[in-house]
Amino acid sequence: MPGPTADPDLALLTGPSVPDILGAALTPAGGTLRGWSLRDVDHRPGDRTTASYVVRVAWADGEREETFAATVSGRRPEGGLVVTDGDRFIQVWRFPFDPELPGLAAACFPSSVADLLRGLGLPPDGVQLQVVSYRPRKRAVVEVVTERQRLFIKVLRPRQVRDVDSRHRVLTAAGVAVPRSLGWSDDGIIVLAPLRGTPLRTALESGTTALHDPADLVTLLDRLPDELAGLPRRLPWSAHAEHYAGVVAAAAPTLGVRVRALAGDIAAELAAYDGSGSGSGDEPTHGDFYDAQLFVEHGAVSGLLDIDTMGPGRRADDLGCLVAHLSVLATGGFPAAAGARAALTDWLPVLDRRVDPAELRLRAAGVVLSLATGPYRAQDPGWEKATADRVELIERWLDAAASAGSGSSENALIRLS
Repeated sequence: MPGPTADPDLALLTGPSVPDILGAALTPAGGTLRGWSLRDVDHRPGDRTTASYVVRVAWADGEREETFAATVSGRRPEGGLVVTDGDRFIQVWRFPFDPELPGLAAACFPSSVADLLRGLGLPPDGVQLQVVSYRPRKRAVVEVVTERQRLFIKVLRPRQVRDVDSRHRVLTAAGVAVPRSLGWSDDGIIVLAPLRGTPLRTALESGTTALHDPADLVTLLDRLPDELAGLPRRLPWSAHAEHYAGVVAAAAPTLGVRVRALAGDIAAELAAYDGSGSGSGDEPTHGDFYDAQLFVEHGAVSGLLDIDTMGPGRRADDLGCLVAHLSVLATGGFPAAAGARAALTDWLPVLDRRVDPAELRLRAAGVVLSLATGPYRAQDPGWEKATADRVELIERWLDAAASAGSGSSENALIRLS
């Protein structure tokens, strides 16, 4: 269970009220709560907080584990079961019946997926499904394997799906190796072909950098078509430093003063590059460029995932996102740690030739601040220490940025231990 928190919405969805919240959903459906554990927390102070749970339920036909989720906010949500105390509204649902992802249920049952494949002119024989990821209210990915093919169903909020399909088609036409869109539906489903190769994060687990030439990373980004710069602007991770500091402070109050000060330092230093700290720029950017989004094959980049966030921005944001994630892998006891350390050592000098080295490190500090919310969100064992370690990593990136800005001979390095 999570530790104590002063935030009332976070406390409501993670503390002693949880059995009552889950019981409100289960009892009318004929289920009895036998146990629960927190699976995931998405806390947005001042807006709404969402938590998901692994729940043990006794039904008339036996006991089983299921995923439930709940959202609390000051605004009454649409659809689903809603309870209120007069000031806050709590919406509760059982996976896959997410009220903001109406296509999810159809993506999770073989019969409905077979119908979907038939509608796209694809053979539906022997459908097998595996849920790859699920972020309540946001998105889900389901892997589909049939007797003759393998593909992925991505489930989004319905208002997003037409735009995401268009981005896939624009990039495919431009020769950028992204998953090819096979079709989409109004309820938020887009069907995607698989990429060739191996996820970069998996490749890094070998202990090597997995790329013959790190300049391939820059080349990939520089090949993004210019028309992406005309898409709506999405502020980069580093522009939300104050928000993420608030999330960390709510989950780990003892880090509050320290992390808010770091957020202020990041915003102040980045203001020198764009006048506002917002990351404004007009280069086509990916928006969430890191190891889990990249595929590699035979020592070269073979594909790029999750293009939903593409739009105008600064190249330093994409590259800063990449090195920030690598630094978390390198210092967090992950299987890819050795490979991530080797990649940082080999890749930073190359990336420094494309963007300002000090800005690259400042952007990385901002991204690590966003990643400092991850251990609590995912309810990792020992999340308190992991959060503190990431806060310390932010400080290292800021020190490295200061060294790079002063022209130090060590401006291509960050202290990883």
